[in-house]
Amino acid sequence: MKKFLIALAVLLSVQVADAQVKALDSAKKAVEAADAAAQNAKKATKVATWLKLASAYMQAYEAPTGNVIVNSPRMQVQMMMGNERPSSSESVVIDGINFKKEVYSNKNLYFDEMDMLRIIEVTKPVYADPLASALEAYTKAYEVDAKKSKEKDIKDGISKIAQKYFDDGMNQYSIGNFAKAGELLGKAAEASKTAPYSSVDSTALYNAGYVYWASQDFKTAQKYFEQCLEIGYYYDNGEVYAKLGDIYMNLDNAAKGVDVLEKGFVKFPQSQSILIGLINYYLKSGDNTDRLFELIADAKKNEPNNVSLYYVEGNIHKQLGNFEKARAAYQESTKVDPNYDFGYHGEGTLLYDRAVTLSEEASNELDDAKYNALVKEYEAILLEAIVPFEKAFEVSAAADVKLNCAEYLKNIYYRFSSVEDKYMQGYTKYNDYVKANAQ
Repeated sequence: MKKFLIALAVLLSVQVADAQVKALDSAKKAVEAADAAAQNAKKATKVATWLKLASAYMQAYEAPTGNVIVNSPRMQVQMMMGNERPSSSESVVIDGINFKKEVYSNKNLYFDEMDMLRIIEVTKPVYADPLASALEAYTKAYEVDAKKSKEKDIKDGISKIAQKYFDDGMNQYSIGNFAKAGELLGKAAEASKTAPYSSVDSTALYNAGYVYWASQDFKTAQKYFEQCLEIGYYYDNGEVYAKLGDIYMNLDNAAKGVDVLEKGFVKFPQSQSILIGLINYYLKSGDNTDRLFELIADAKKNEPNNVSLYYVEGNIHKQLGNFEKARAAYQESTKVDPNYDFGYHGEGTLLYDRAVTLSEEASNELDDAKYNALVKEYEAILLEAIVPFEKAFEVSAAADVKLNCAEYLKNIYYRFSSVEDKYMQGYTKYNDYVKANAQ
């Protein structure tokens, strides 16, 4: 019985492999036959001819993957692959996730740690770009369909092409091939514009722009983000404006960059990305630091309970050397939200950094009276930092914030550990926390 089952498995694998070869040959023959019909002057006037050609190219697109489907378990994939075995395999990390990449004759398969197929990458298509050829055929079908009797079929076909381009683009992005990802996402956007579908895929436009922006191809990214603005698509809280502003800055067009950011800020005054872009511009240029606080004031009018605005205000004052104003802004953020860990942490680091500066001044001071005064001030401010750091440690749910606060507190308590027992106890508490949680 066992021998019979083994023999049956071998037979099935051979049959599957043969079926895959036949599917590739069948796809080629289908395209050749449909293309020959399209070259016939009489048949070329019929919508069915072009729909058949489009279908043949879609078949050619699907052929290399065979019956292999994403999110299938390895056992099922192996069954569908028949007796074909990978020529090589390697462990790869994609977005922090471990995959096993298996290389086959016309595709690469990516399995996760649960042995589930997550990505299919076709490396040897039947035709160079069958989706483009299918789109061309659908366009021709629409042209000859005078009665528009097949408009729905054509729309559905174009929609499917746009989605395939999008999915393939995101797959390429996942495996780190940004250039190919950008190209495919751009094709997805262009396909979605094609009549009669004529429904621009704003997500594809944005993602194409994002991929090119991330790979620092700013000129190409600019093209896609400007198209987003043209159709009134701004993405999450006006992110298109933020990205375009950054692009113009990188292309040495600061005037246009700040202009688009200002326009974006009018539409999305709550956008942190746009605000940060403007803040960075004005800080870097030094042209108009007052504008920084005007921007924040306007934003606070729209969102008085947005604690991050007060936090950003504190950071700006800190960068400009306005210690008291920075502290007041951080404290205001925690008044608005008593559980805002960044506000407490911001005040704590402000005090700590100030104490370090005073300590450095003291170490360079030769006059005893001035030295003692600086040390006294330094120690007083350092002790003040305990309260906001401990509050941040208490309310924060973020492990990295808690660990950072513990590092600061450990150092502060150690400085005074010989003065009182409570400081030694504080040092022990936070030192133990750091030891237990540091990587």
